[in-house]
Amino acid sequence: MNQITLDSSAIVKIKDLLADVEAKGLKLRIYVSGGGCSGFQYGFTFDDTQNEDDFIVDQDEVSLLVDAHSMQYLTGSVIGYKTSLMGSQFEIKNPA
Repeated sequence: MNQITLDSSAIVKIKDLLADVEAKGLKLRIYVSGGGCSGFQYGFTFDDTQNEDDFIVDQDEVSLLVDAHSMQYLTGSVIGYKTSLMGSQFEIKNPA
């Protein structure tokens, strides 16, 4: 099973965001926090540091960093970018 897959909308958005900040070596970090009654929350940030327990997912010249704890919840997921009247955001589609 693939670890994480980016769809074309996410790849385009990540490349656009990286071009805006004009910083070399930045990668998109995806993480999972929370749990319990409130459920899990997904977070996205740019990071230039790879930690020892990070997984790197490379696809179409885009690199993601995912820590080992978060990877267990994201394995098999597809990440996209959605724009609607309510706003724009990355979305994660977990496997069924």
